[in-house]
Amino acid sequence: KVLSFIRDTNAIVKDNNAKVAVLGASGGIGQPLSLLLKNSPLVGELSLFDIAHTPGVAADLSHIETRARVTGYMGPDQLNDALKGCDVVVIPAGVPRKPGMTRDDLFNTNATIVATLADACARNCPEAMICIIANPVSTPVPVMWFEIVMKKYGVYNPNRVFGVTTLDIVRANAFVAELKGLDPARVNVPVIGGHAGKTIIPLISQATPKVEFPADQLSALTARIQDAGTEVVKAKAGAGSATLSMAYAGARFTFSILDAMNGKEGVVECAYVRSEETECKYFSTPLLLGKQGIEKNLGLGKLSAFEEKLVAEAIGELKGSIKKGEDFVANMK
Repeated sequence: KVLSFIRDTNAIVKDNNAKVAVLGASGGIGQPLSLLLKNSPLVGELSLFDIAHTPGVAADLSHIETRARVTGYMGPDQLNDALKGCDVVVIPAGVPRKPGMTRDDLFNTNATIVATLADACARNCPEAMICIIANPVSTPVPVMWFEIVMKKYGVYNPNRVFGVTTLDIVRANAFVAELKGLDPARVNVPVIGGHAGKTIIPLISQATPKVEFPADQLSALTARIQDAGTEVVKAKAGAGSATLSMAYAGARFTFSILDAMNGKEGVVECAYVRSEETECKYFSTPLLLGKQGIEKNLGLGKLSAFEEKLVAEAIGELKGSIKKGEDFVANMK
């Protein structure tokens, strides 16, 4: 979908001149993500930031024969310059999971990183769309911290801050297509809830095209989608976590944001956002995107009995994650 998007839109560039920043551009997700963004005709300027190696990444990408101008920024002193004038900020910054680690193990380190970046975004590009990939997304510290910091500066807009859960949708599409012999590019499975373990709730009953599975196969498929991140961590055997698929998913979400900002209608993506759709303050559901961000939260839709049970089981864990995030923010200096 990402590559076909690039091919299909190369010939119809109008005034698409968005400035997109990638914070964490030198990492395992950041580099392939930046490559995909460099290839998009929707991007006029690509601003890359990291604590090391960014000038080299920027120089490498700048040799590619596409229209986006690439600039590289390195270290805390250059963070403000990297963000000035940005329309979209994508944040894969953070420490990756290693074998035996849970997403919660990453909590303190990555939450602190996101807190620093939130403050810089609030000061330098307060109206930008914020797309947060940094783990753990399901503990809502990333989304919550942007809310707290931006409220402090008087610039908070909940329609512009997204916890990117697109990788769960990408995986669900791939796994369903594999089982049913379908073209994965034509499969769409909404995934709601959070972004860790049982909080990941694939809505197979709402998939397009319509698919059905026996109860045991549905249960196994759901479990695989929920545990797919660990599948990659184990397969890489200490060499990292999901980077290439996450880069693809991050690019897909960013392209959808840019499409919507450019006036394309009917753009829908799931994301983890401030929400009133459930008992949880933050929850991932399908969102209709528009020029100003979230145009409408489409909610959970009609759930099967199996999916209703999954939601009920996830709510308690998500509430605990949200409380943990609130405690973290309250104690943050």
